Amino acid sequence: MPDLAYRGTGRRKTSVARVRLFPGSGRVVINNRDINEYLPTELLRKAALQPLEVAGGADKFDVVVNVVGGGISGQAGAIRHGVARALLNYDSGLRPALKAGGFLTRDPRMKERRKYGLKKARKAPQFSKR
Repeated sequence: MPDLAYRGTGRRKTSVARVRLFPGSGRVVINNRDINEYLPTELLRKAALQPLEVAGGADKFDVVVNVVGGGISGQAGAIRHGVARALLNYDSGLRPALKAGGFLTRDPRMKERRKYGLKKARKAPQFSKR
């Protein structure tokens, strides 16, 4: 791969994706595996590469991603965020289109911590009057 890479870091839930965009033909590699092999459903693949479609660069860039943590859905969201940020490094003129699509906003929703005295974050043990 050439040295000229546009980088972006994306996060969602507990997933972190380090994305690199290279001028190329549209190849997408996630953790050294093809996107079709890594992301099981078409919906996740489409979601992960949505910013490229909005920017019109789906066949202009090769995407290389290293993603860790979380589950498949969180990882797809992290990749989406990272691709959008990498596109900004390529051309800051894409900002209004990416912002309108909501690709630059870090999704703040996280798993709520478990509280003592409860079984899960909010689930309480069954109440018995006597």
